[in-house]
Amino acid sequence: MQIPQVSPWIGETERAAVERVLLSNWITEGPSSAEFSAKLNTLIGTPYGVFAPNGTLALYLGLLAAGIGSAAEVLVPDITFIASANAVVMAGATPVFVEVNADNYQIDVAKCGHLITEHTRAIMPVHLYGMMANMTEVMAFAREHSLIVIEDAAQALGVRYHAQHAGTFGEIGCFSFFADKTITTGEGGYVVCRSQACYERLQLLRNQGRLDRGSFIHPALGYNFRITDLQAAIGLAQLAKLDVITERKRAILAWYRRELAGLPDVQFLRVEPGSEYVPFRAILICPDAHGLMAYLKQHDIQPRTFFYPLHKQPCFAQLAKAHGGAQDLDDAHFPNAIYGYEHGVALPIFPTLAEAAVVQICATIRDFYA
Repeated sequence: MQIPQVSPWIGETERAAVERVLLSNWITEGPSSAEFSAKLNTLIGTPYGVFAPNGTLALYLGLLAAGIGSAAEVLVPDITFIASANAVVMAGATPVFVEVNADNYQIDVAKCGHLITEHTRAIMPVHLYGMMANMTEVMAFAREHSLIVIEDAAQALGVRYHAQHAGTFGEIGCFSFFADKTITTGEGGYVVCRSQACYERLQLLRNQGRLDRGSFIHPALGYNFRITDLQAAIGLAQLAKLDVITERKRAILAWYRRELAGLPDVQFLRVEPGSEYVPFRAILICPDAHGLMAYLKQHDIQPRTFFYPLHKQPCFAQLAKAHGGAQDLDDAHFPNAIYGYEHGVALPIFPTLAEAAVVQICATIRDFYA
């Protein structure tokens, strides 16, 4: 039997929650969504939050609410899921790719300074693989250069940096509830902020430019970024399991560490000092990573590669000086990002993964290196 990369923990609790919504006959965004939002705000420690249809649109919505648009540049780490940069493009702005550090592949603030131009408006730290970036450095840099901070916390629900939750350091924080995230609603996103003015902009933008859904007068230009109470019902059931999910993920990571202990040249990501860690994947940095992944697939184990560096993505080729753009995207400026892709392996760590499956995965890895 194949060991999959992702398997959402959906069961009777979620089914019963959806059934209650169906019986209530209120399936659009309503009371369940309001309850889910209130509980998320309490968890995250934010006064305001709104839903989006998915994590990409959460980032897009956050960028629009922050006034990021045409001619603006946004600093984005070179290692992240492409949605981080795509959302910047959707907002009409330009992503500027920043090298990552060699310890855990978070944004390297020391490599940001030379990228500042008269058009730089924001920085987007991505809290990658279930830990947080060094927000002390990010916030200091943002203050120095008068930048808006938009946190991509898609993989960091329940994660704190020096006891402060991801997404609450900058002006805006964005989360995802996709099927592989810590909790899931299938698809879904959430945008948090501390400013009432920003919250009102978010409300207008996501609800066709109006605050009241029953009104046909639209004071502003907006869109439909709502979710459904069917999704919110699943989210509430998932949120009730968050502590257990977190405990299980950390236990599974401990099994990986135990089973791979002493294997030469195989390393786990170093956790950013001050950050909590709710592993999004079990990440290995190892030799011949792509050969290992091919071997795992042959043995019915589904790995994932590291994220492909954004500066090498074919869809962003026009940003490079070599193709008429303004950015120097030579590989020489991104050695850590390239090393991560060439040596990184993402292993399953979903909360229902059995210890026996982890033992099997690790035995297969040891066989490959034997």
